[in-house]
Amino acid sequence: MTPSDVKATLSFSDGSASMDLPIYKGTVGPDVIDIRKLYAQTGKFTYDPGFLSTASCNSNITYIDGDKGELLYRGYPIEQLATNCDFLETCHLLLYGELPDLAKKTAFVKLVTNHTMVNEQMQFFLRGFRRDAHPMAVMTGLVGGLSAFYHDSTDINNPQHREIAAIRLIAKMPTLVAMSYKYSIGQPFIYPRNDLGYTANFMHMMFATPCETYETNDVLVRAMDRIFILHADHEQNASTSTVRLCGSSGTNPFAAIAAGVACLWGPAHGGANEAALNMLEDIQRNGGIEKIGEFIKNVKDKNSTVKLMGFGHRVYKNYDPRAKLMRETCYEVLNALGLQDDPLFKLAMALEKIALEDEYFVSRKLYPNVDFYSGIVQRAIGIPVSLFTAIFALARTVGWIAQLNEMIGDPEYKIGRPRQLFVGSTSRDVLPIGQR
Repeated sequence: MTPSDVKATLSFSDGSASMDLPIYKGTVGPDVIDIRKLYAQTGKFTYDPGFLSTASCNSNITYIDGDKGELLYRGYPIEQLATNCDFLETCHLLLYGELPDLAKKTAFVKLVTNHTMVNEQMQFFLRGFRRDAHPMAVMTGLVGGLSAFYHDSTDINNPQHREIAAIRLIAKMPTLVAMSYKYSIGQPFIYPRNDLGYTANFMHMMFATPCETYETNDVLVRAMDRIFILHADHEQNASTSTVRLCGSSGTNPFAAIAAGVACLWGPAHGGANEAALNMLEDIQRNGGIEKIGEFIKNVKDKNSTVKLMGFGHRVYKNYDPRAKLMRETCYEVLNALGLQDDPLFKLAMALEKIALEDEYFVSRKLYPNVDFYSGIVQRAIGIPVSLFTAIFALARTVGWIAQLNEMIGDPEYKIGRPRQLFVGSTSRDVLPIGQR
């Protein structure tokens, strides 16, 4: 990281001495003003709720240009990765910086495949939950609980520990998600199969039963694999920042990833695809496609509490590049399963058409986002709405680990400690209880 020749000068109208602040240039994206010495030299903090203008780290993993609608993993456009690579190739890219050649891919796939089973004791841990517990409540406990089973990979400062923890998490997340699903519906757990690919194995653990042979559908496997790729990383979002902040204390990798799972549960983050499907089901219950005009009218009414879920994005001010890819997959899956005439899907496509043509939505750039389409695809595949966020967590695990490893390897990293603008009471004395 080399500062540019240009500096930013901070001056004060009260006559305090001005100071020069170094400016760093990234390979792409906005320049960054280095304010690390601001407090030491001026006694002042910056104020940035939500960290909308603050770079918390330097990173070479993922880049987003929201205005262009561009998403790059290690420099590769998401469109190319989702079209030409599978999820484990993408995992290799995020973890190690490069796409694998055939020999490296074979070795990596074998390594992950050999770690898909979980300790048998995890079954008893899982049985402590109610059957109707939300899968994300279960996943937060299970992922955090992994650190109780794998003592040989809990030192976050040991590169070998981080490496094996990464492989274990990537390998075991599908098993844990499938176990939480099977537990919720009262079916027996299905063990991983090493003869199946990563995503096919997940589908098998989700939908197979001991009663009959389960045949994986290639179209559905490809669709789920694409969902995994599109959600694998997304720069310094809330859950990734949570993993970094949690990991900065030196806690073990499993605990840091469990913190990411907990953050992802929020409806404004990973729960967005669940919220989008719930919105469609609400419209369907209240009259379906015949009432869509009334729903749109309420969305446009600023005095209404009706919200349009699955449209627009905080970062992308253009069409979400992941949404374009997911839209293709959505139509492939609906056609493969003969669901084009399903009332809920017809409703979703009608809503999509309005959002892409109505001036109100177009002018506000409220395009359908990846959550809108991925929710439809997952429902078509047979995944319950409550499990959507757990599948998001499964996919995002590799991104969290890559970001965590990058932070630990950065010589400038410190334990995270945000500052505040204090607006509470100044120092005061405690009165005896009778005088309060």
